[in-house]
Amino acid sequence: MKNVSTELYPWKHHFLGLNGLNLNYVDEGEGPAMLMVHGNPTWSFYYRHLITAYSKHFRCVAPDHIGCGFSDKPQDYEYTLENHIQNLEKLVAFLDLKDITLVVHDWGGAIGMGFATRHPHLIKRIVILNTAAFLSPDIPKRIALCKAGKFGEFLVRGLNGFAWPATFMTTKRRLPSAVKAAYLAPYDSYANRVAVSRFVQDIPLDETHRSWKTLQTVESQLSKLKVPKLIVWGGLDFCFNKDFFERWLRIYPDAEAHWIADAGHYVLEDAPKKAIDSITSFIGRTQ
Repeated sequence: MKNVSTELYPWKHHFLGLNGLNLNYVDEGEGPAMLMVHGNPTWSFYYRHLITAYSKHFRCVAPDHIGCGFSDKPQDYEYTLENHIQNLEKLVAFLDLKDITLVVHDWGGAIGMGFATRHPHLIKRIVILNTAAFLSPDIPKRIALCKAGKFGEFLVRGLNGFAWPATFMTTKRRLPSAVKAAYLAPYDSYANRVAVSRFVQDIPLDETHRSWKTLQTVESQLSKLKVPKLIVWGGLDFCFNKDFFERWLRIYPDAEAHWIADAGHYVLEDAPKKAIDSITSFIGRTQ
């Protein structure tokens, strides 16, 4: 893939075949599993700081969802929450991952927690980064616009009105040009932005939506996850705002929580050291 610096993303590609489609994943290091699930419009590149930091002691696995990153981008695929969860289930089974430290961000929350609630015995601890895994009527107007039927699809796919704005609307600090180029590289054409659009369209806002029941079930099962949890939250997130942070605390009142006031939605870009320090301390206390 052009425009992805090998210095920033040096890892070998691995592919899992899923009904004729190739799902790319990073698989670096040895030891207990650390499974990192990205959201939209990112890809496994978002977790590069964590992979670098933890692959010395963990087996770091970071997939690209179908339609994202180095994975295939079929135009006629059913890009639903259920299918993304099932794909993650297949990857974990294929790699035989156990005692998993699960890290989730953005849409990775619904996907990763969807997997975790179906297989709680595989999860050792959870790190929650600016995400949700529950129903909510809250949606920023700018995202609602991208969700608006044919116009929204044209905006996201034709005008790159989601992946490109995310390179400056999700962080407080300006992303270096090589980092911005890497985030945009997988989504460089109308066809390659299909999943970016479908993820937005898959946000369930009412019970008639095809992913409503899936997310409702995930939400209802969150209490099954009795493992230690860490919440690391960028306080300047315009989408997953303080209401989402506080809702996680109501769901998991025993969770350790770190509010990073000067970080945005891409908390690992704005505050990688603070996030890694928090995660490292959390892991040390939950061995």
